[in-house]
This record gives sequence, structure tokens and C-alpha cells, in this order.
Amino acid sequence: MNSFFGFLKKEFFHIFRDRRTMLILFGLPVVQLLLFGYAIRNEIEEVKIAILDRSNDYVSQEIINKLLSTGYFVPIKNLTTNDEIDAAFRSGHINEVIVFEANFAHNLFKEGRATIQIITDGSDPNVSRVVEGYTKTVIQDYQESLSENSGQMLRIEPELKMMFNPELKSVYLFVPGLMALILMLVSALMTSITITREKEFGTMEILLVSPLKPYQIILGKTIPYLILSFINVLTIIILAQFIFGVPCNGSILLLLAESLLYIVTALSLGIMISTIADSQQTAMMISLAGLLLPTVMLSGFIFPITSMPMPLQIISNIMPAKWYLIIVRSIMLKGVGIEAFWQETLVLASMTLILMIVSVKKFKIRLQ
Repeated sequence: MNSFFGFLKKEFFHIFRDRRTMLILFGLPVVQLLLFGYAIRNEIEEVKIAILDRSNDYVSQEIINKLLSTGYFVPIKNLTTNDEIDAAFRSGHINEVIVFEANFAHNLFKEGRATIQIITDGSDPNVSRVVEGYTKTVIQDYQESLSENSGQMLRIEPELKMMFNPELKSVYLFVPGLMALILMLVSALMTSITITREKEFGTMEILLVSPLKPYQIILGKTIPYLILSFINVLTIIILAQFIFGVPCNGSILLLLAESLLYIVTALSLGIMISTIADSQQTAMMISLAGLLLPTVMLSGFIFPITSMPMPLQIISNIMPAKWYLIIVRSIMLKGVGIEAFWQETLVLASMTLILMIVSVKKFKIRLQ
């Protein structure tokens, strides 16, 4: 029995001496708990709205004031015609448009009913449903209060419409998100492993003494994955369109070009991981723990970024998937051009440049 306790004591010391094991045992659960606890939220902290008030009477103004007084709704602009609604959504700056019919107050008190149109951005169905729910709740509260004060049974009937996704298909949400996730994991994970494999097998030394320059070694390692990942993009787009019925309303060439940029970003990230990791196992752990969870949680794939605490919103800005997701949704669902997401494209290009410079620099250091 003493020998068993001695063995047990040795195992405890072995665990406590290994920093990586301690980090996985105690650090990872804390990070996951904080990340899940703060990121998994269905509440929307900020709903950007536009108003089209054809009536402009005191009832419509009271409803608008009641919406704004909740603190959730932020007025972005006032519209004057229906033609402006589509452009407002395609700009990507608003989540909802509220349309009051003409003679709203007159219809409400004369006929006992009036309609209000609630139009939301269906490119993110989860957010749209929550925004609709908020708006309907505020309108219903106002309707009950008005009926009680006037002594009449008044009905304000909301007409719901979801732009870009009228049938509320959840695949419209998941296909762009899965594109970002699959391309990031395949490109970054495979690239990081293939270079660290050379280190483990000792074949990297052969490459280092060969006539090949460092940038040629990096290009030779990444170009095959660039081509294979691009084939993955084509496969995903074909499956999305013909199996799941997700349309590509914008330019397919623009979508492919933006996907190519995202793949290069992911490959650059993979190369950088390979310069840090000294084994395939470490590279795989960094890729999976450092990319899989943050890409799912902090890219806006499932949970709205605007509802997260400010520190997580700031961290989300360094996730390439966040910017690619905005671009893919804009092209496939909204059908807009580069003028609507040139800033996101510029962010991805800047990330790629920085990652490539860091990777090549660190790779050169290893040569010396």
C-alpha cells in the first residue's frame, strides 16, 4: 500500500510540474466558463432602427418614444418612402424598420384597429426573431395602456416581414457560419500540422540546407492547402445552393475572391502557429482550442456580438471569421457589392499581411 501511495504522490508531482497540464486542467475550464457565460446570450443590447411614419400623429410618436425609452432601440434614420427600406437594410447599418400606416391614430380610434409593419433583417434569423419579440412586446403594452385609458377596445396589429429570408430558414444562418468555420479549421489546422510534422520527423533540417529560400518553403507548404481549401469553397457553395436552397444573390466571382482572401488569412495564421509549436500535438491543441471555440463563439455565427460585454466585443475584432461572416452574408443573402463591405475586406487584408510578415520573420529566425 505504501508503494501505491508513493506512486500516487509521484503522479501528483508530475502533474503539478507540467505547466501545460496545469493550464489545461485549471485554465481552460475557467476560460470556457467565462466565455460561455458571457457570450451565450439571446438578449439584444442595441437594436438599430429606422422609422417610416406615414401618419406622423401623436399616437405614432408615442409608440416611437416608448420604443426608444426602453434603451434597446437606437434611432438611426427617418425614412420617407418605401424605396428607401431596401437600401437601408443593404447598407448593413440597421436591424429593423418600423412602418406606420397613413392616418394611424384616426384608424385606431375610428375603426378600433390600425396596422404597424415590423420589418427585420433576416440574414440573421435569430436576431430578427428577438428584435420582433421586443418590438411586439412594447407595442402590446402601449395598446393595453391606451385601451384602458380611452375605454375602447383598440387593436394595433403588427405585420411582420423578414428581409432576405422571408421563410425564416435556419440554413441561411448556418451555411455562411459553417463556411467560415470549416475554412478556418481546415486551412489553419492543416498548415500548422504539416510544418510541425517536418520538425518532428527531422526533415525540416533537410529543407533548411536545400537551395530553397524560406519563403519558397512556406509557399510550397501552403499552396496545396490553398487550392484544396478553394475546392472546399466551391463544394460548399454548390451544396448550399442545390441541397439546402441557400441562394447567392450577389456576385459569385466576388464571393470566391473574398473566400480566397479569407483562406490566405487562415493559412497565414496556420504558419504562425507552426512557428510557435514544436510538435503536431501542440499545433493541433493551439488550433482547436484557440480557433474552434472563439470562431464559434465570437464571430457572430450563433450569438450576436452586440449583446456581449465590451471586452468580448473588442476581442471579437481580431477574429478573421467575424469579418468574413459579414462579407458572406452580405453577398449571398443581401446581394450587395464591395461598396457595402470594403472595410471588412480591408481588415482581412491587413490581418493577412501582418500574419505573413510575423510568420516569415519567425521562420527566418529559426534558420539562423
